[in-house]
Amino acid sequence: MLTKEIFVDIHVRFAQGQSLRKIASELGISRNTVKHHLQQQTMPTYAKRSQQPTKLSPFKPYLLQRIELAKPDWIPATVLFDEVVENGYQGGIAQLRRFVCQFKPSIVPEVVVRFETQPGQQMQIDFTSIRRGKIAESVCCHARLFACELCKVL
Repeated sequence: MLTKEIFVDIHVRFAQGQSLRKIASELGISRNTVKHHLQQQTMPTYAKRSQQPTKLSPFKPYLLQRIELAKPDWIPATVLFDEVVENGYQGGIAQLRRFVCQFKPSIVPEVVVRFETQPGQQMQIDFTSIRRGKIAESVCCHARLFACELCKVL
């Protein structure tokens, strides 16, 4: 679908004497598209598609009811999927997950209070694994990273 700006740009460039090939290459569209829009005097209007029923449509009221009854807890999509399959649902779980995720409450992260100590009172040790070499011949070596703040207490 072309924008109104591109539609007008096609007509302006053609009126200035540019060839169809040059217009198409500069705008990055097909020559047939340029030719098609030059034959039209007005911008084409596209109607929105009507909402098509899905395999999940008959089960949406049941799913909404189950979600409401479970609040404040959450029922996993796999459990709901098993329930609607028993009732005759023949679609996939991805469609059900897309529908259910819009009702899932967002998780608010907990506020963390920093733990501060005086210099020289605490030492932090972080352990990590580092892999080297090819995937088949990977050798795992451990690195111990010591982060220590050693300052004199004044």
